[in-house]
Amino acid sequence: MEYAVSTSGLTKVYEGGVKALDSVDLKVEPGKVFALLGPNGAGKTTLMRILTTQIKPTSGEAYVFGLNVVRDGAKVRQFIGYVPQEMSIWTDISGYENLLIYAKIYGIPSSKRDKLIWDVLEDMGLKEFANNLVRTYSGGMIRRLECACALLIKPKILFLDEPTIGLDPSARKAVWERLIAFRKEYDATIFFNTHYMDEADLYADEIAIVNMGRIVASGTPENLKHSLGGEILSLEVENPAYDLKALEILKETDVIIDVIVSGNEMNIVTQDAESSLPKIMEALRASKVLVKRVSITKPTLDDVFLKYAGARLETGAARISEVRQVRSMIRRG
Repeated sequence: MEYAVSTSGLTKVYEGGVKALDSVDLKVEPGKVFALLGPNGAGKTTLMRILTTQIKPTSGEAYVFGLNVVRDGAKVRQFIGYVPQEMSIWTDISGYENLLIYAKIYGIPSSKRDKLIWDVLEDMGLKEFANNLVRTYSGGMIRRLECACALLIKPKILFLDEPTIGLDPSARKAVWERLIAFRKEYDATIFFNTHYMDEADLYADEIAIVNMGRIVASGTPENLKHSLGGEILSLEVENPAYDLKALEILKETDVIIDVIVSGNEMNIVTQDAESSLPKIMEALRASKVLVKRVSITKPTLDDVFLKYAGARLETGAARISEVRQVRSMIRRG
């Protein structure tokens, strides 16, 4: 099979010895929606910038539809679309004019530009706003226009670096509805990074979790959740500085599959949470661990991330606020 994306031993070391990627092996099938999850600094954006030919790896290889991103970079750029986190359009001109500039950058023949521009405007639900200045657009409309610019060449694969960061839920939904429609119509591949677990769960066919430059888990959303097994007992404890003996006692309990700890939160994976609860509470009391709250849930992607990355995936409130402020300043000129 010719993969949409494949990497082998991909490593990137920046000046000062900072290793952003550490022997990453990855395969993404054509026509799939692939999500990359990881904390800030995990290497997600570095990986995407290598795949989009913006930077070179230190070692290892990466291919997009069989083409090496270093040796065949010019050819790769002919059939990929890329939407960065940063603002990638001009706010003092109209949506149509932005697309016209990108059409010229892409080298689209003048005889085809107008039709292609109106096609992507319609695809992204922006046709009636085509001649409005972009500074009058909402955040969601701006993101859809940025996606429209990337879709002008009908790319075989679309790379999206946090495509909906800073948008409200309805705007996020609108962006994804348009992207999924494009993917279905053109059998395109979508490769995206996100801080939003629900986006990965709802739209991704496959997910990879990256931490400290390494892929620590991958699979379909359902398979990743099933990898934890059973149910989750979530406990909020009074004294998070419990000793290792308490954890050892818990893990020796025959009803427990796994124990995942983050601060004052203890998540216990068990086949039957309700019947296991008495034994678990008894073990905690014996270790003098005070429990404030107990809840029972099925495993979620958030639980999966906690297990494999060792922490909850932050929603990036500070980062989102920063993105909103920067984009607002740009829109105001």
